[in-house]
This record gives sequence, structure tokens and C-alpha cells, in this order.
Amino acid sequence: MSADIQEKIKLLTKELNEYNYQYYVLANSVISDYDFDQKLKELEALEAQYPQYIDPNSPTLKVGGDITQKFNTVRHRWPMMSLGNTYNEQELRDFDERVRKIVGDDVQYVCELKFDGLSISLTYEEGKLVRAVTRGDGTQGDEVTNNVKTIHSVPHRLKNGDYPSMFEIRGEIFMHRPAFERLNKQREDHGEPTYANPRNFASGTIKLQDPKEVAKRPLDCFLYFLYTDNRNKLFNTHWESIQAVKDWGFPICEHTRLCQNIDEIFDFINYWDEARLSLSYDIDGIVIKVNDYAQQEELGFTAKSPRWAISYKYRAERAETTLNSIAYQVGRTGAVTPVANLKPVLLAGTTVKRASLHNANEIARLDLHEGDTVYVEKGGEIIPKIVGVNNEKRALNTKPIAYPTLCPECGTPLIRQAGEAVHYCPNEDGCRPQIVGKLQHFIGRKMMDIQGMGDETMETFYKIGLLRRISDIYALKDHRDRLMSLERFGEKSIENMLQGIENSKTKPFEKVLFALGIRHVGETIAKKLALHFKNIDNMALASVEEIAGVQDIGGRIAESVHSYLHDAGHLAEITKLKAAGLHFEIEERQITLAGDSLSGKTFLISGVFADFSREELAQLIESHGGKMVSSISAKLNYLVAGDKMGPSKLAKAEKLQIPIISDQDILQMIKQ
Repeated sequence: MSADIQEKIKLLTKELNEYNYQYYVLANSVISDYDFDQKLKELEALEAQYPQYIDPNSPTLKVGGDITQKFNTVRHRWPMMSLGNTYNEQELRDFDERVRKIVGDDVQYVCELKFDGLSISLTYEEGKLVRAVTRGDGTQGDEVTNNVKTIHSVPHRLKNGDYPSMFEIRGEIFMHRPAFERLNKQREDHGEPTYANPRNFASGTIKLQDPKEVAKRPLDCFLYFLYTDNRNKLFNTHWESIQAVKDWGFPICEHTRLCQNIDEIFDFINYWDEARLSLSYDIDGIVIKVNDYAQQEELGFTAKSPRWAISYKYRAERAETTLNSIAYQVGRTGAVTPVANLKPVLLAGTTVKRASLHNANEIARLDLHEGDTVYVEKGGEIIPKIVGVNNEKRALNTKPIAYPTLCPECGTPLIRQAGEAVHYCPNEDGCRPQIVGKLQHFIGRKMMDIQGMGDETMETFYKIGLLRRISDIYALKDHRDRLMSLERFGEKSIENMLQGIENSKTKPFEKVLFALGIRHVGETIAKKLALHFKNIDNMALASVEEIAGVQDIGGRIAESVHSYLHDAGHLAEITKLKAAGLHFEIEERQITLAGDSLSGKTFLISGVFADFSREELAQLIESHGGKMVSSISAKLNYLVAGDKMGPSKLAKAEKLQIPIISDQDILQMIKQ
């Protein structure tokens, strides 16, 4: 019995730590909040009964997850603790009773909406924002100051006021649902992975390395708690402090309320249980805090939570229905996505017929069988998802769902690359949805923007054999007679379409590169590759390591680009597109020379620099007569090395005895 208890505690600890890692570090929700909290309570109860088996790394002793390695790690001056959760009225009444037992009946509470976002701590000195740090593990977090500065509602400098010379203010970063839906649609159109909900999108955004990319994704922020030395001399209550920080210029949620007793708290909870659906952002509960600072100090803390605050969490909208079947959709990149077809059920005010299943791992995790009775949830997710199975209603002798081994469209054996959860159909030249998807992608507004053509046109032209590959678009002018014979295609519409095709030939290299539909190459990555390699031929000659050496290009993207440009069919297609007049090299910009101190010298930039982006550094070199090259050879004069430079480049430069210099050395060369 003792060994069974110890093993149970060990398994729960491991499982919950993995969920924490997925949620806090990878911004990936793999279990509902309710199910997580139930497992955590189970572990807490076991640890209380058998303290000898507590793991030092138990999630009951920690807040959040591990620290990502992408940013500087900063220790919190005041720990960012988590809140205890409750889902029922009695536990909340028990909380109120414990509070009044310690501090007396003269107690007020502040009720706040519990935003479903990313916790953040902002430090201000002399009214200036100097640091922004994520929760991390509660003791230390990631410094993301430059990214947070892109959030318009966060003040960089406060107006004159009576604020302390140094203070921290805590809050939540989130994304409004309309922005989430718009940006997720763009990612889907570009063949990029989509986010499950606004919280994941906000979390993934704030941890991007490039603040310019962060600025393109509209984030918002509410702030709700002040820390400073001698805070009690400035304010007596939490309510006073949040009114003050509002006057200082901080974004405070207008729905926060001061409550006099437990009944007013429940009025607030019950009101927002329905009204939350009308908000433009997601909340998953209500936070209740004792208002008086002196009473907060008297109540104190547990190892991980304040005793003067608690979170009442709403149950996510959930319904029970029958799994009729699973359809497998093939996207333009060949990714196969399973979608559950359900017996229609009413959920959160809408009739749900389909639900997301993501990938084979999710089907295995749920242990789905044919005809199962499943639980469907719609919390922060825009698209409903299956979160569990009612095993008591499972029919006898049903078979587990077997993920297909062959493409549901063309019958080609599916592949699954190492480290990826998604199955792919490799038959990109013979699989209908991939061919049509690539054609539709190519003509898109952010790609070649071909006026007079749309998704339905691509589908029609594929069906009748006019289009099989992208280059066929530029041969449509030779098929006027056939086009004229088609329904809904008049002479005017055909002329507009052919003119749109002709106009697309002026699009720059980065647009063409993006339009090709190379897996993992979105709009931003295409720009970086085009700027670095200058033309498609240089890119085709580059090794995987050289491609990965380009700023923000990881190994997975580099392998995808390298593989694409070493496929005979793709190269033949590029040759045809070149002949049609498309641009496969960047137009060399006119550079106004600021000097000639670097004239006659060649440079290659690799790594990350503190004072310059690589583009800025390249422009600086070229403006003083230097020439940029895209690969290391004996003809290279200087390798300009920053942090995180690829080891293969370094080894090759050392082997060829090429001088390795820094960005500061460039500045000195220019001065001399």
C-alpha cells in the first residue's frame, strides 16, 4: 500500500510538472484548468497525508513553470505567487470564514476579473519603465522589456505625480478576441501553425526575440497590484492604490468592484458568469482580495499563495455528445489535421457539429474509440475541442481510433518528421488539396496579389485541367479561347485576370519567395532570406548551416528551404517562373556613400548584435564602400561575428584564416 501511494505521488508530480512546462514555457494548453486543479488537489491531499513522499520539485511547492533560455533571467524582488483556486460556493464561504476568524468581521474585499493571459511585472524608476519580467517560476522570470514597450497601453514614462521613486506594478498581458481571430486567419492563410486561443497567442508573442514582430501583434494589458517600499505609508488599502495608479496613467480594468461582504461577492461572480461572454477578451474567473493592507499582513502567506486572496474559477462551457466520425483534412503544406464530426449539441449559445483534435498525439491521449460519448469544451478556444471521454457510456468491443497511414486524398504513405506531432503527405505534386492550396496561396493578397483570381477560380481551373502547377498561371494567356467558353467568365473578367497576372511580375523577390509556399517560410522569414542571400541562386548554393545562420532562421526552417531548393521539380518550376519574368533577386538599392573606408573589402555577418540589427550593420558597411557576401570562401576579407554565431561558420573561417571581427571593430575601421 505504501509503495502504491509513493508511486501515485511520483506519477502525479511528473504529470503536473509536464503540464506546467507546456503551459508556462511552451504556451500550450494540453489539459483544462479544472482537470489540472483537480489533479493538483489530489496531489496536495496525498502529500498532506504522506509528507515523507513529497518530491522537492512538487508542483504544489512551485509557481508556474521553468525559465525559457531565450531571455535574461531576472529575480523578482517580491515573489510572483499564485492564487488558490476554488470552483464552488462553499469553498469561497470557507475562505471568508477563515479571514474573518483571524481579522474580525470588519473586512472588505476587492473583486477583479481574472484575465486569461500572461502575468507580467513592470518596474518603474523615477516614473520611467526600466524592466518588464514574466512570472517564470515565481522567484525569477524572463526580462521582456523591449517587447512590453510595444504595448500601447503600457506607459513608458509617467506624467508628473506623487508616485514613489521606485515601484513594481503587476498585471496581465492579453489579446482581444477580434485581433486573435484576424491574426490566426492570417497565419492559416500563410500555412503557419495557428494558436488554440488568445492566451497562447499572447504568451507566444511576448516571448518572440524581435520586438518589431511583437509590435505587429496587438497586445493589451491590465494592471492590478502595486509593490513598493513602505507601501502602507502611501495607502491603507488595495482599493486606494488601484485608484491612484489609474491616476498615474496605468490601464486599470473598469469592472473592478469594492465589496462589503460575501453576498456582494457572489452577486459580482454571478453577474460576470453571463456578462463575460460580451467582453472582447477572455476571463476564466474572479479574483477576490482582502482590501486592507494591514489585514493582508496579518493573514500572511502559505508556501506559494497569499492567504488574503483566492481565485473563483468559472467552469469552461462543456457538453456531452457522440463522436460520429473523424475526417482528415490535407492542407497546402501536406499537413494532415484530424477533425471530429459530432452529433450536433448546443454549447455556449451555438450548435457545435465539429471539434478540433489537432494531431495523432491528441487522439492517443484521449484514447478515442469509435462512437465514443465525448466531452466537448469551449472555454478560451474559439474552436471547440474534445477534452475527454465518458468511458461509462463506451459500447463493448469498440475499436480504438487508428490514425491513417495513407493520405486520405491521394493514398500516399504519410510521414512524420522527428520532433513534430503532425503527419504529412509528401506527394505535393499529385495530391489535389496540396496543389489547389498552393495555387490559392500563390495568388493571395500578401503574396502575388493577382487581381481577378480567387480561391474558387483556382479550384475550377484545377478541375478542368488548366492549372496543375504555379507556372501554369503565366501560360493562361495562351488559352483565351478555352477561358471564353467557361461559364461566368466574360471577356472583361478574363482581361482583368490576365492583366492581374501580368502585374504580378513586378512583385519583389521576397514576395515571390513567400508565394512559393515553402513549408515554414512565412512573410517575415521570406524577407530575411531574400535580404541575406540577394537571389535564389545564392540561396540554392547555401548549406543548411549557412541558411540557419541567418537571423531568426532555425534548423527546421533551414532544412525545409534547403530541401525545397534541391528538388528537381521545384528547380524546374523556378526556371519556368524566371522565364515568365518573375523576380528571383532583390533589386540592389542605391546606396549613398557616407565614406570609402571599407572600399574593396568583402564582409559576411553572422550572429546577433546588441547595438545593431544585421540589416542595419550591412547597410552601414555598404554605405562606406564595403561589399556584403552570403557565404564563406577564401575571397572573404572579414567575418563580422556576433553572439550565437553558427559553429560551422566559425570553424570554416578559422580554417581559411579569415579575420573575425566585431561590430565595434567595424566602427573603428570606419573612423580610421
